[in-house]
Amino acid sequence: MAKETRPSGSPFKRLFFALPVSDDQRRSVAQWRRELELRSGKPVPADNFHLTLLFLGDVDSAQLPALCAAVDQIKRPAAPLRVLLDQLQVWPRAEALVLQASDAPPALRQLVYALEQAALGLGIARSSREYRAHLTLARDFQGQVPEASVPADFYLSARHFTLYESRKGRYLPLAQWSLKV
Repeated sequence: MAKETRPSGSPFKRLFFALPVSDDQRRSVAQWRRELELRSGKPVPADNFHLTLLFLGDVDSAQLPALCAAVDQIKRPAAPLRVLLDQLQVWPRAEALVLQASDAPPALRQLVYALEQAALGLGIARSSREYRAHLTLARDFQGQVPEASVPADFYLSARHFTLYESRKGRYLPLAQWSLKV
């Protein structure tokens, strides 16, 4: 398989940190999404459901060991994270339909900040947007927020977070860190 390269010729990976979603949680969210009877957008495969922590974008492959070493050193929550996804939202600029947390737990925000600082220390660009805990349900979505017969009320629990590579529509786990230090 050919490696993807930057214009400079150096190989890169498209990376992001996320909380994984359990199989039971995937099935529940996928069933709820089916009941929305969406008429717009491309549904995200349930196997790709995750709660985004930090999108890094294209990162030189050579930086991967240093990134993992930096994340090894961050302060992590001492207990599993529990996040309530309770708002169905349309993000028009991103053309995405998402399940969003109306109130992200402080431990989650602290983890995101620590990851941002670790990436920034390596010169990896970070988003200037405010963090919004979310799970993407559909891409290329246009229109209003669909009406749900049952309100969004999904508690996602995670005992670890993962560094993923996005490759051709698949999310491949590269490294994982426990939330119980």
